[in-house]
Amino acid sequence: MRDAYIVSAVRTPGGRSKKGSFVQTRPEDLITHVMVAAIDRIGLDKSAVDDFILGCAFPEAEQGLNLGRIAPMMAGFPETTSGAVVNRFCASGLESIAQSAMRVMAGWSEITMAGGIECMGTVPMGGNLPRPHPIWSKEHPEDYISMGVTAENVAKRYNVSRADQDEFGYHSQMKAAEAKKKGLYTEIVPTPADKYTTMPDGTIKHEKVMIKDDDGIREDTTLEGLAKLKTPFAANGTVTAGNSSQTTEGAAASVIMSADALKKYGIKPIAKLVCYTTAGCRSDEMGVGPSVSIPKLLNKVNMKVSDIGLWEINEAFASQALYCLRKLGLDDKKLWTVDSDKRIININGGAIALGHPLGCTGSKLAATLLANMQRLGVKYGVEAMCIGGGMGAAALFELCD
Repeated sequence: MRDAYIVSAVRTPGGRSKKGSFVQTRPEDLITHVMVAAIDRIGLDKSAVDDFILGCAFPEAEQGLNLGRIAPMMAGFPETTSGAVVNRFCASGLESIAQSAMRVMAGWSEITMAGGIECMGTVPMGGNLPRPHPIWSKEHPEDYISMGVTAENVAKRYNVSRADQDEFGYHSQMKAAEAKKKGLYTEIVPTPADKYTTMPDGTIKHEKVMIKDDDGIREDTTLEGLAKLKTPFAANGTVTAGNSSQTTEGAAASVIMSADALKKYGIKPIAKLVCYTTAGCRSDEMGVGPSVSIPKLLNKVNMKVSDIGLWEINEAFASQALYCLRKLGLDDKKLWTVDSDKRIININGGAIALGHPLGCTGSKLAATLLANMQRLGVKYGVEAMCIGGGMGAAALFELCD
């Protein structure tokens, strides 16, 4: 089987849902913008792209009608570029990379694109018309419960304290604030946002505003402030808005090539996708997913946790992230705190600070991980995520010389 190389990976800034930067911007405009940016970074002609696979957790309404096909057309790709949408809930964006890479590995395509999109203020969590199976949902309500409740379950069952969760959330914010200040988010492409204002005469004024940074970062976060937040998911619970991921709008895209295509177009690769895997776990504690998918991944490639130089483990909730780190033997605080020069986990902050735009996050984290691997010269990096419904996903990337 051939190797698949990622040659470009970019993302939009993250905008808080309902009140952030992209609240009036359609998802089609976000994904088409990053698709063009990913292509432009390497100077590739759009006609060279064979297929585009888009990850989306709730592919309906503005995100529906096979946006995987519509987006390339809107972005100026020729009709010959086909497209599809894939849904693995929170790992949809990573699944899109894996499936696009597999086309290259199998010899079915020479150049593909992958991406992720989610506008959580436009299409709400659960979709616009959720309709669980009436009999199955009575017998197995855990398959449909709130993700916040699953986070509380993890915290209670595995003794992850409120103090530890708040500390993790604090460091996510501080790492993100530091990365923003130092200009380390090199994977971000400035993205236009639509703004509509009702004027005194009743007319609507439309303008474009360029967004350059994630708007969910709270530089003034304190442990004292986090400790005062309420727990919405359980009485006397421990999961709060301050130690959970933000609902967010965002998009990301990457370009994947075969070795023959690299030579043909004279493009230098960033990294190759070595392996990808998924694993199931209990639905009512879905956050433990990375603790089962990462060992499965490493076993497939005959590697150990200590072989990995950088990690992006999605911070759906601090409770589940901390549990997974403990299970993996990565619970030394020096590996993830802002004041440590040994940190290798979510080094620029995570979803608690930057947001979790569901179907986009898998592609978004890949762009972040690859940018950091390049900057620091790290050979191996792993991205992992928990997934609603009770799953984990994990991918191994190898930096190219």
